[in-house]
Amino acid sequence: MKNVSIRDLHDKTGDWIRKASRDGEIAVTYRGKVVAKIVPQAAEAEVPYFSRRRLRPAYRRLQERGRLRSGSNSTTLISEERDDRKT
Repeated sequence: MKNVSIRDLHDKTGDWIRKASRDGEIAVTYRGKVVAKIVPQAAEAEVPYFSRRRLRPAYRRLQERGRLRSGSNSTTLISEERDDRKT
């Protein structure tokens, strides 16, 4: 982790923010003691394809009329399986 004094941070804020996003966490010091940290924003999780899908009108009508039997949500099952593989 890199350190930057408050004075240096004040003089070159933009540079230090870009360094934090590129290199990771930066500690801000005041008189030799860490008083704050600049932490890069974590990337937002991408929405799975199946969660973005659009239902066909005929299927949607069946769903609205209650003519479909309930079962397992395959979108959730597939997403969970993919998440398990990543870890």
